[in-house]
Amino acid sequence: MTGRSTAHGRRRAEAPAGHGIDEILAAARRGVDRVEPADLAAAQAAGAQVIDIRSAVTRAPEGHVPGATVVERLVLEWRVDPGSAHRMEGGPDQDDLVIVMCNEGYYSSLAARDLRDLGFHRATDLVGGFRAYAQAGLPVDEEPTRYVD
Repeated sequence: MTGRSTAHGRRRAEAPAGHGIDEILAAARRGVDRVEPADLAAAQAAGAQVIDIRSAVTRAPEGHVPGATVVERLVLEWRVDPGSAHRMEGGPDQDDLVIVMCNEGYYSSLAARDLRDLGFHRATDLVGGFRAYAQAGLPVDEEPTRYVD
């Protein structure tokens, strides 16, 4: 068995188990340029794909980031993996900037790590999640731009 990988925010199957969530989260974020809410629109204008993994329970009352695609967390990897028979139409390429968003920016860091494991080397997440975005007074839509089930 090999030692722990220090690759930028990637998890390795051969890494020893038994870490606390704070350590796992820190490892997922190590070396990753996370996106601030104020920078999200510019990233989208430059071609970034924003993927909203929040649950319907929070999306419905809080709203949606314009231009984001809602993908349920349970199927995220299958919807974006270029080799998956269940890939969503128009999904990101592995060289695209993919910004994952959750409620507060924790779960999205872990999801972005999983996308990096799939080869999406520019996958990152939104600092503070949707709630930081909304608190910054940025535009919020009532309906999602796109929902992929």
